[in-house]
Amino acid sequence: MATVVGRDDNHTPIQGPYACIAKKSMTLAGGTTNDPGDYDGTGNPATLFTVTGDCLVTIFGIVNTNLVGAATIEVGIAENTAALIAQSTATDIDDGHIWIDATPGTVQLLPTASILNDGTDIIQTVGSADITAGQIDYYCFYQPLEAGASVVAA
Repeated sequence: MATVVGRDDNHTPIQGPYACIAKKSMTLAGGTTNDPGDYDGTGNPATLFTVTGDCLVTIFGIVNTNLVGAATIEVGIAENTAALIAQSTATDIDDGHIWIDATPGTVQLLPTASILNDGTDIIQTVGSADITAGQIDYYCFYQPLEAGASVVAA
């Protein structure tokens, strides 16, 4: 999916800390081949967004289908798999929730921004068992900090 630059009512690009948006939809069906909800290593961890250059980012998930399975799930980077969204129990993440931390809810404050360096991709990691059902739309708001920097859905 392409990166979207926010625009105001006059179609002028929005300037500020979150001028750009990238979206990635993840359907989890653990136990199937190469699914991002598999705990057996086929598709886990799953790369959500590829980061090029230095970027200021904030990420959250909009849950469209209840997550099912005796697993945990988190979003981060290879060096810290829960750096961006804290580890949560899959069965606590339900349709209608906004997932930004260990306690998903229906109303959430925008999470704190993080700075990611070139090549620090954003990943989703499922732990301890399969997530056998569920769907999350991840949104990454970002601001490039240098020329050519971007975040794109993997």
